[in-house]
Amino acid sequence: MNRAAYYVTAAAFAVLFVFPLLWSGWSSIRPGDAFSLDSYRRLATYGEGLGVYVTNTVILVVLTVAGTLTVATLAGYAFARFPFPGRGVLFVLTLAILMVPYPTILIPLYVLLGWLGLQDSLVGLALVMIMFQLPFAVFMMRNAFESVPRTLDEAAMIDGAGSLRVLLRILLPAVVPGLVTVGLFAFLASWNDYVAPLILISSNDRFTLPVAVVNMRLHNFGAVDYPTMQAGVVFMALPCLLLFLILQRYYVRGFMSGALRG
Repeated sequence: MNRAAYYVTAAAFAVLFVFPLLWSGWSSIRPGDAFSLDSYRRLATYGEGLGVYVTNTVILVVLTVAGTLTVATLAGYAFARFPFPGRGVLFVLTLAILMVPYPTILIPLYVLLGWLGLQDSLVGLALVMIMFQLPFAVFMMRNAFESVPRTLDEAAMIDGAGSLRVLLRILLPAVVPGLVTVGLFAFLASWNDYVAPLILISSNDRFTLPVAVVNMRLHNFGAVDYPTMQAGVVFMALPCLLLFLILQRYYVRGFMSGALRG
């Protein structure tokens, strides 16, 4: 009886969460009384072209995920394995960034990127996205490293391995679920974020998919082109859904071994 109730509840929640995506897909292919792919054709030719927006978004995702994984891995390793003065305070300050609503600091960041010559660039936007991801990412990676027995480090060091070799050869394979979790969160944030690209990017040929999809909702004389907008929603949601399904096993293990520890 308990198992049946569990499956019924899980199925109900699955339908609840999947229904909006199914509705968007239906609206995109049947805007009227007949089936049509015109909304996807308009999506492909909108503005600078769908290929430009997809390329911009993929570049942003690659830079954000790579930067987040690199910095969070090194920082998490340092926090988990190396005692140094002020380690606890620095870790708390890193987590404190989560309490700051990021839209409130986008304007100062815009000015800062101007000083660095990175205004209106995907590299500058990626740096901002990496900064927003680091508190959660460092927290996850620190706990993931702490879940690995220190005896593995000690055995490798006895054999003559240095700290970097221990990290690359011993610890990284053991914290793959944590890496996947951090990478997945960084991917979802950079793929779907709308506010940061809207403020930090001003050139049409550098817009990301979320900005383009929101802009394309306005059609002739201010009328909302719902079918094309829904086609954009479906196009954006499918990669996220597929990636999550593929990496679900690692994602769950990452939370179980990382976020629930410490």
